[in-house]
Amino acid sequence: MSSIAIIINPISGGVRPDAARARAELASAIVDRHGDPAEVFVSERTGHARQLTKAAVSRGARLVMAWGGDGTINEVASALAFGDVPLGIVPAGSGNGLARQLGVHPNAADAIRHAIGAEPRRIDVGELGERLFVNVAGVGFDAHVAWRFSERGNRRRGLLTYVVTSAKALMTYHPAQYWITTPEARVHVRAILVTVANSPGFGNGAYIAPGARVDDGLLDLVVMEERSRLKTLWNLPRLFNGTVNLAPGCSIRRVDRATIESDHAMAYHVDGEPVLGGTSLRVRIHPGALYVCVL
Repeated sequence: MSSIAIIINPISGGVRPDAARARAELASAIVDRHGDPAEVFVSERTGHARQLTKAAVSRGARLVMAWGGDGTINEVASALAFGDVPLGIVPAGSGNGLARQLGVHPNAADAIRHAIGAEPRRIDVGELGERLFVNVAGVGFDAHVAWRFSERGNRRRGLLTYVVTSAKALMTYHPAQYWITTPEARVHVRAILVTVANSPGFGNGAYIAPGARVDDGLLDLVVMEERSRLKTLWNLPRLFNGTVNLAPGCSIRRVDRATIESDHAMAYHVDGEPVLGGTSLRVRIHPGALYVCVL
C-alpha cells in the first residue's frame, strides 16, 4: 500500500522545537485512522525537506504533506514539481501565503484530513533565477528582509519578529536600479521591490498582486517604484485592503516570462527563502506543473 509522508518543520510559526513531537504524533494518528501507512519526518536544516520529499517519492508515497511555512512548502513543492505525486499543506508559518490562497484550513488536524480526502488538482509553478516558487518571489526590499529574517537561524522567528525586522529594514533600505524585459517592452526603473507573484499575497493578509491566480498560466510582475519614503509608508495600508495597484509608482503586468537585470549581483527570494543571484535573473511560468490536494 502506498504511504502518506508528512514532513514537519519543527520551528515554523515561532514554536519551540519540542513541538515537533506533538505534531508528529497528531499527523501519524490521523493518517493511521484513515487506513494509510504514515511516514513522518522532521526536517533538520535548510534543504532537508527537499531531500526527504525525494526519498519519500522514490519509496512510492502517494501524497507528501508539508507541515510548516512558505519555505518548507517551497522545498517540498520544488521536489514534487513536474511529477505525479501531489502536495498537501498543513500551514504553520509566519505568513502562510499559498495556504491562504488555496483555502487550506488553519487547523492542523482539519488540514491533514482534507488533504487525504481531496482530489488532486494542478497549479502553476514559477521560476526566478533557476529556483522554483509556488507563492511569490522577487528582488529588492522583500528579498532584503528575507535575508535579515534568515539570519536568525533556528531562533524563534514568528510573525512579530518578521514585522519588527521589516520595520527596521525599511528605515535604511535604498531602492535599486533595474532593467526589466518582457515580451512587450524593456523598461528601466528605480524600484523598492520587483515581485513575481503566482498567488496574490505575501501572507498575513498582505496582498502584493490582488489579481494573481495560481492556475492561470501567468505570473503577475509587480514593480514598486519609490517616489519618497514617506509616500511608501503612507501607502503601506494598501497591501492589506487589496488596492496596492493604485499606489503611486506601482505597476502590475501579467507575463509568462521576463528578465530582471542590474549592474550588481542581486539578492532575491523564492517563497521567502533568500538566494544570492547574478546580474541577470530569468523569470518564467510552468503552467500546471504541480498537483495539490486541497478541498
